[in-house]
Amino acid sequence: MRPTGSITALATPFTASCAIDFPAWERLLQAQLEGGTDALVVAGSTGEAAALEDDEQDALLSRAVAFIAGRIPVIAGTGQSGTVKTVARTRRAAALGADAALVVTPPYVRPTQAGLVAHYLAVADAGELPVLLYNVPGRTGCDLLPETVATLARHPRIIGLKEARNEPERMQALLPLRNETFCLLSGDDPTFVRAMLAGADGVVSVASNVVPAAFAALVALAASGDADNARRLDGRLHPLYDFLAVESNPIPLKALLALTGIGDGPRLPLTPLSAVHATLARQMATEVAAIEDSVRDVADA
Repeated sequence: MRPTGSITALATPFTASCAIDFPAWERLLQAQLEGGTDALVVAGSTGEAAALEDDEQDALLSRAVAFIAGRIPVIAGTGQSGTVKTVARTRRAAALGADAALVVTPPYVRPTQAGLVAHYLAVADAGELPVLLYNVPGRTGCDLLPETVATLARHPRIIGLKEARNEPERMQALLPLRNETFCLLSGDDPTFVRAMLAGADGVVSVASNVVPAAFAALVALAASGDADNARRLDGRLHPLYDFLAVESNPIPLKALLALTGIGDGPRLPLTPLSAVHATLARQMATEVAAIEDSVRDVADA
């Protein structure tokens, strides 16, 4: 597989008592299908993977695979700080029916570039799934450099990169690595249109949890090279991007989802959205609904 387009990094909805809210999970999955999302990530950082038990990750993934039923790819977040654990998590995801694994650079341990090569090759060789690399230095403490990506892209089971660094120079250094078997995806909502207009294949998004139709439309515009209309729609979404950054992801996202009836707040050590942002959250929920309605009206016209 070669994942492209609008890919949602799904939040994990919890009840008020912090159990997984599986009915809300299915409503979130259904909204993504109806919105035109191209693929889904289960139990990534937006899904609070670090706060999930192994059996909870298994349940989320198996229920997503069953609900989606092959209509779009389901990608499992499987990256751990250790290679042996990452391989085991990836093999488990394969057994549960995932289509690919999103494997973040090992958090906290700060491996060298040679260590990253050895880590990813081990996961690709033994993990039993296609591997999507994931670089997000602000969360992990290490940076997967373009020359390292070039080495890894030669492996037949390493299918692409989610790059969360937002500097245009980084994307320009990575774009030559794209080919028919290796995709380049933005992991930064505010700059992904720029990346796609430069040649990137899509986005793994936080915002598309709440605006799946808008993101599907925006990706289509950018992929077709319609820069003016892409930038116009993207401009409408920038207040949402700003709101989603007022506190650590996914705190603001979960506040918006809760206002639409999908789940409650995050698990500790994350806390619910601060009261100072409550009015802004309600305003943003109204604006998000208006954007989705307008995009759907255009699509139906």
